[in-house]
This record gives sequence, structure tokens and C-alpha cells, in this order.
Amino acid sequence: MRWLVGWSSVAASFGTVGAVGAPRAAGATPSSAHSSARSSAHSAASPGHASDHESLTVHPVGSQLLWGDPDPLWAVGDWRPDEVRTLSVDPFTRIAVLGCCGASDEELRVGLFAARGGALRHLTAWSGSYTAVVQVGRRVTVVGDLAGARPVFYTPWANGTAYATAALPLADLIEAQLDIGHLAALLACPDVPEALRDGTPYAGVRRIPPGHALVLREGSREITGYEPVASLAVAAPQLDPERAVDGVREALVEAVRARLTAPRHAPETAPPDPGPVPGMGPADRRAARGAPVPGIGADLSGGSASATLALLAAGLPGLPGTVLGHGTGAGERLLAVTFNDLTAAGPGGEAELQRAGAIAANPRLHHVVVAAGAEALPYADLGSGPLTDEPGPSLVTAERHRRRLAAGSADHFTGHGARQVLDAHPARLADLLMDRRRRDLLRPVAALAKVEGSAHSLLVPLTVYRAARRLARTPYRAGIEEAAARLMDGRFDEPGSWGTGSGTAGALDASLAALAWTRPGPAARWLTGEALAEVSVRLQASATRPSSVLRPGEARARAALARAAADHRVFEQAAEVRSQRLHAPFLDNQVVRASRALPEALRVQPGARAAILRAVLSGAGIKDLPPGWGATSHASSAAAARAGLRAAVGDLIALFDAPLLADAGLIEARVVRKALRAAAEGEPVPLDGLADLVSTELWLRRLVSRRGTCWTGTAAPRQRAVAGGVPQRRAL
Repeated sequence: MRWLVGWSSVAASFGTVGAVGAPRAAGATPSSAHSSARSSAHSAASPGHASDHESLTVHPVGSQLLWGDPDPLWAVGDWRPDEVRTLSVDPFTRIAVLGCCGASDEELRVGLFAARGGALRHLTAWSGSYTAVVQVGRRVTVVGDLAGARPVFYTPWANGTAYATAALPLADLIEAQLDIGHLAALLACPDVPEALRDGTPYAGVRRIPPGHALVLREGSREITGYEPVASLAVAAPQLDPERAVDGVREALVEAVRARLTAPRHAPETAPPDPGPVPGMGPADRRAARGAPVPGIGADLSGGSASATLALLAAGLPGLPGTVLGHGTGAGERLLAVTFNDLTAAGPGGEAELQRAGAIAANPRLHHVVVAAGAEALPYADLGSGPLTDEPGPSLVTAERHRRRLAAGSADHFTGHGARQVLDAHPARLADLLMDRRRRDLLRPVAALAKVEGSAHSLLVPLTVYRAARRLARTPYRAGIEEAAARLMDGRFDEPGSWGTGSGTAGALDASLAALAWTRPGPAARWLTGEALAEVSVRLQASATRPSSVLRPGEARARAALARAAADHRVFEQAAEVRSQRLHAPFLDNQVVRASRALPEALRVQPGARAAILRAVLSGAGIKDLPPGWGATSHASSAAAARAGLRAAVGDLIALFDAPLLADAGLIEARVVRKALRAAAEGEPVPLDGLADLVSTELWLRRLVSRRGTCWTGTAAPRQRAVAGGVPQRRAL
């Protein structure tokens, strides 16, 4: 895991930087500073308000100092040299950019001058995925991204504020306990910002919202947005559809180009090759040893998102040093990896494999198919795996993804986030009604009726129209209060309101459930009444605050994108392969910003994502696409999830014999065990909800059994985060 960390405090607290990178009080000798820090560490009244001197001899383990006091900044973890860039105009004006950034040094200099004048948006306009930190005098600005894939966290500390791009190091710094209320909200309403607020699983550690920046001035903090927000009453001006799609194409091409023009990195020395193995080629043996292939690679699942990235990376014109201006390098072919699940064969999976094979016929692609059986099903090998910063559903599928990624390249493209960035959330139908654009509802509603294909399909258009009109006429506060009341009463199975209760919800039920200001997660039905009541109180409190200026469809779409970006970040950590970098260009700032400019009338049309990506490839000179391009199928993943749960049901029931979630008062163990048995027997149970519960329980166990801390030094915290285990819940 890679992260950056720094802090800002009052000027009197810091002086020069010691040889090991730890700030030291001005005029103090190392021994006096150490003794002062040691005494203050033991006399601190509370972790969040420690003495100023406590920070003098604290620094993160395995760090490199980017700049020193009075507001130090470190990069921690296995950062590549080109992923850490700093530029200084003078000792009091400097910028650090960590990650993959396509900006030149001159562009960084211009962005630094713009940020000095307060124009933070310039720092988010470069291609790539990165975190920017600007220091101008005693003012420190940390800029988050639009999607939330590169979050920024902060916590009060040492009469100032500490910040980082990971929550766990800050929790270690203040010796935080678990925030059980946040875990309850994460299970009950994972994509509802009003329930999650700015919290994290660690008490006292906060997160800045996507599209915002953290501004620190001598310890004081301010959170400011850098992106203009559309009005609720007046629709934003709509771009011409062709111009909007051209903007998406340019942004996506630049995002891919930023990765291709970065320096190549060979994986670190892996275990030696044991030699020929019957039935295994060199690539198979390398993947078995857990070492990626040098160069550039991409997922090739047969879907439109991953295929678009693979084709762009393989045939992007105009790259320097390539044969005829094409390809990923002189004589280099892009490694395209397709995962073949042998346990979930079906028409949809076979069609995707055929499309992937047809796309891989491109001579600039080298196609590798990773076949796996029961050993790669979801819930396999749950006993191993790293501790992630936060819980996430990918914890139960980490081994499955790790097998695919281990056969990939040192720099690997993935299509994560394309659906949330390009597709239209069903709640956008209400936005169209608010603009009196009823005609634009005809095609999506007709397509939904066709998919439903039942005897009542003639009533589908009227049903959807009524739900969209109800949402368009429901004020924000009323919608939040209604959701809070439903949680308090435990009403999850009403048709068209909370959907998925029976586990067999179709496209109509899912669309009707999405036509609301808020929606609970599938795990909410298994939470205790106390946990649901606490989440309900959170929602009621948010309803009394100033209402959102976003329209319901735009608000729901941004919340879904933020949830997907957070899940992708956990996925990166859970399925991490050493010496490999995962790239998700659809979550880049410039791609998200260009996609938001797409007209709503275009986004809600059936097959909009495939049409947009087809236009992107056509504009890049790639026009020969296989039949069935853009077809989506989630049946294979659902079948794999059920097969994996059936195979691991014994271990899962044992996991919930004495779960930490029950100790925290969030669930009743017997209820979850009953649901697991029912799902294994094929009953209609929301599988996503069970995956959320299992992943959260796994994360809690890994956190509690963790050893060590992220900090060192004579005044380092004496305990790791959550040192006291999971606190018991008290009755309300």
C-alpha cells in the first residue's frame, strides 16, 4: 500500500528537520527534544489533542521525506521514482504530485502559480490519476479527485491537523477506536452520503468529499470545493451530443497516453523459475510465482469498457518511438488477459469469451486466457490476504482477481468505473421530467418494458413514469425523512421502494428502487434494530442541514460513482500483486469531467455506453468491432458467487459462530447463519448483502489481529489502531 502523509501545526511547534527526517524544535538538541517528546507523549490528555512536542520525533515507517518542517510531507510505500514529483519555485512555494500525472514540469509550475492565487481547479485538469499537495508559505492544500478513487483523510493532532491518503495511518497516529456507527451506515446504506457523512471506520478520522480540497493554515483547516455545482432550479447548458462525445474521446485518449508515455518498469526479482512444467508455459509459470510481465497490459473481458482500453493502448497513434507511430512500443505488443471461469459456463460467458477472442485477433495484442476452477471462486482462501484501509466487497473475491492480475503486466489497465461514469442512473429520468423533456423518456421506458417481457409489460411505462414524477416532486428533505422512517420500521420489501428483498428483483424492480433520494444496501435487512435506528438518526440529522443543490438524478449518480471508486480502491489493495500498478482511466478527473458534460437525453438511451465507446474508438481509428459489441451480462458473476458460497458455506458458518459484528451489536449471528444456509440451498437471498457482511467481518478480524504500527520514533504512538478490539455496543 502506498500513501502520503503530512501535518500542519502552529509555527512555534517546529524548527529544523533532523537527519532521519523527523522535525525537531528550533534550538533544541536531539537528546532534549527526544526527552521532551517522550514526557509529553505520556502526559497527553487525549490522542486528538496531543502536546505540540509529541510530533517532534514521530515519522512514518518506510518513508521518504519530500519536504521538512514546519509542515512536513512524506511519501510512504513502494512508490516508483517517476510517481513522486516535486517542484519548488522558492523555499516557501512548492508542489508535490504523487501518482501517474501527464503534466510537464512547466504545466506543474503554471498550476502552482494558479493554486497560489486560489485557482485549485487547475491542479485537477492534468491527465492521469494523482494527488497534488501545494505549499505556499504556511498554507498547505491537498487536492482530492472527482471520483473518490484517491481520497484524502484528516484528523486533529498536536494542536493542528494531520492528513494522509490512507485512513489507517491516521488512526494509528491518534490510537483511534472503531466507529461502529459508520460501519452500521456502511452496511445499511453504502451509497448514501447522508448516512456515511465524512466519517471513516476509525473514530476521529475524517474524509474530504470527492471534488473538494483540504486547505490548512498553521493547523486550522478548511474544506473547499473546486468544481462548479449545477443549480437545482435551472438546468445546466447542454453540449451538442457530438461535441460531448468528442470530449470523452479526447479525455480517454489522453488518460491512456499518460500511462503509455510513463517510464517502463520491470518487476522486482521474483522467485527463480523452477524450469519446465508439463502443461505450463513461461507465462503460466511466472503467474504461478506471482510476478507480472514487464510492459503494458489490459483486461480483455469481452465487455466494451475493458476492450476499449485494450484497443486504445495497443493502437493509439502518435506515440514517440513506436513503429509507424502505432502500438505500445517498438516491437512491443499489449498483453491482453481474459479470465475464463470454468465453473460458471453459460451462454453469456461463452459469448464474452468469443468477443474477447475476436478482439484479440488484433496483431498488436498478445492474448492470454487465465482458466480457473473451484479454487478461484468467490469466498475461496479467505484465510489469507492483506489488511486493506477499509472494508469492501472485493475482499471475498480477492483471490479470484489476483490470479488474473498475476498473469498481467507491470502496468495493467482495467475498465472499472465505466458503468458509473458513462451510464445514466435511473434517477436521471426525474431530472428530465424537471426539465419537461418527457419525449426523452420514451426509448428507455420502452426498452425496460421489452426487457421485463411479462404480461404486465404494457403497464411498465406508466409505472416508471409515475415513480420518476414522484421523485421529481419530492423535496430533498422529505425524501431523506421518508428513508429514515423506512429504516426505523425495517421496511425493505415494498415493491418499487427498496427492491431486492426477494432476491429475484428484475430490471423493473431495480429501476423503481433507484427512483428515490436514498436507498439502503442489500445487507440492511440483517442488521439489528439498534443499528438501523442509529443509521435512521443519521439520516434524520442530515435532513435538517441545508439541502443539496443537486438534482436527484445527478446526486444519485455522483453517490454511486463515489461508492464504486471507494470499492475500486479497496480492490487495488486486496488483490495487489507486487510490482504491479492497476490503472483505471475511467476514474480519472478529466474523464469524469468530460462524461458529466454528456447530455442526459443521450445518457438515458438504451446502449448509450456501448455507443459512446464505439464513437471513441472510431475517432481513434479503430472501427472493426466484433458482433455483439456492448452486450452486458452479469449472470455469470451471480452464478459464480452462488457457487462459491455453496462451496464455502461450512467455513462461512464457522466465521459467524462468534462474529465481531455481533459483538459490536450490528448483527445477530444466528440470523446471518440462517441466511447463509438458505443461499447455499438456492433460496432467493441477496448475495451482495451476504458478501458485504462477510467482507466486513473479515476486515474486522484482520484489523484486530494486526501487529505493529505505521509510525516510529521515541514519541510514536504506544498502541496501534483499534488496540482495544471491537467495543461492545450499548443499548439506545
